[in-house]
Amino acid sequence: MRLAEDELARIYDVSRTVVRSALQALIHEQLVTHIPNKGVTISKPSRFEAREVFEARALLEPYLASLAARRATADDVAVLRAHIRDEHAAIERDQDTEAIALSALFHRKIAKIAGQSILEGYMDELVARSSLIVALYWKRHDSTCEKHAHSALVNAIEAGDAKDASELMKSHLVDVLSGLDLSRVDSSSSRSLAEILVRID
Repeated sequence: MRLAEDELARIYDVSRTVVRSALQALIHEQLVTHIPNKGVTISKPSRFEAREVFEARALLEPYLASLAARRATADDVAVLRAHIRDEHAAIERDQDTEAIALSALFHRKIAKIAGQSILEGYMDELVARSSLIVALYWKRHDSTCEKHAHSALVNAIEAGDAKDASELMKSHLVDVLSGLDLSRVDSSSSRSLAEILVRID
C-alpha cells in the first residue's frame, strides 16, 4: 500500500511538511521504503531479517525484564496492569492493528522501567521493526502476545523476581516468533489506509 503524503496529512490533521519529515524518519528506521517515481510503501522484511530482529530481542529483553523486576515501583506495576487491560480489550474487539501497537508499547514500557536509556533506544528500533514483522507474517490471532504472557511478566516484576522475569521474557519472545509464518507475506487488504492506521498515545 502506497503511503500518500496528502492522505496521511488528512488522517493525522497535520501539514505535508510534518508527514514528509515523519516518512524520512521511518525510511531511516527501515519501516518504510522509498521507491523513485513510485513513492513510499511499507517495507517487507525478509524471513532472515525477521529472525535476526527476534534473536536480537531475545538477547536484550530478558536482561531489561530482570532490571525492571529490581526497579519497578508500585506505580509502575499499576501502569503495566492497566496497559494489559487495554491490550485484552483490543484483542476481544478483533482490533489487530491496535493490539500489535499496544503489545509493542508494553515492551517499551518495561524497557523504560529498566532505566537503561541506551538499551531503551535499541529497544525502540527493534520493537518497531518486529511490530511490522508481526503484522506481515502472523498466522495466529494471539501471536501479537499470548493472552497471559504479559500478565505473568508483570507478576514476576511485581514480585521483584529478576530471574523469573528474565526467563518469562525469553520464552515469551520464542512463542511470538513461533506464531509467525515466515514462509509467506499476505499483503492483501480491502481496508483503506485510514482504517489500518491507529494512534496509540
